[in-house]
Amino acid sequence: MLTGAGIAQQYAPTGPVHDSGQGVTPAFEGWFRNPDGTYCILFGYFNRNQKQELDVPVGAENRIEPGGPDQGQPTHFLPKRQWGVFTVTAPKDFGTRKLSWTLTANGKTTSIPANLDPLWELSPLVDATGNTPPFVAFDAAGPFTQGPRGQSGFLRADVGHATALTVWVADDANVVPGATAPKSPAVTVSLSKFRGPGMVTFENARPVVERSEFEGPAKTVFRGKATTAATFSEPGEYVLRVQANDWSGEGGRGFQCCWSNGWIKVTARKSNEP
Repeated sequence: MLTGAGIAQQYAPTGPVHDSGQGVTPAFEGWFRNPDGTYCILFGYFNRNQKQELDVPVGAENRIEPGGPDQGQPTHFLPKRQWGVFTVTAPKDFGTRKLSWTLTANGKTTSIPANLDPLWELSPLVDATGNTPPFVAFDAAGPFTQGPRGQSGFLRADVGHATALTVWVADDANVVPGATAPKSPAVTVSLSKFRGPGMVTFENARPVVERSEFEGPAKTVFRGKATTAATFSEPGEYVLRVQANDWSGEGGRGFQCCWSNGWIKVTARKSNEP
């Protein structure tokens, strides 16, 4: 697993960074098997800008081929390195075929290949110490899912008005053997725009996770919820990304365990629309 992670990081090379004007490099971070026999190919990216957020619509400048250009990739890119952002599901018979994600941002184009080479196989649902990712749900009653693939929730919003967002999480609170459990909540949550035609402003993009009593998944010892609000500047269809992390850090920090993604699909309308 560590070997695969090390190779994957080579696809997001480091170098001089600037506040703005630089490109975005896709990162192939490995692949893992699904229970139904299909595969998930995991991607992140490195926005070489320290401050500039970029929007690159799906199309010639943001495409995954073959089978695309749209295979669920982001169209909004946060600054700096973003780990374990999304997966593309490959069929059971994918074999030795390859995918390629091509991005053009600020006039700079990068294309990254991805395949099912055994050296790139990951284990994002449990690490070598037995730690597992947090569970994420959009209702206290579930369903709860864990891992990079995630699940989707759905909301409607009025343009220009704050819309409440609540995420429920549960975790095993497992740490490296011999280490002391962190004093802060066992799970942290962050939200960001993933797709959409306008700006999204969060009341708090990293809301505090407060302990909460609900019937979570078995073997979880920490249960909590995070509440914030989002305001949408333009009407249209948006996708927000939720990332839940345990002590191992955002997106696993290249070790490919243990974090979970979730998606909130939002239809934003003007308040006078039906």
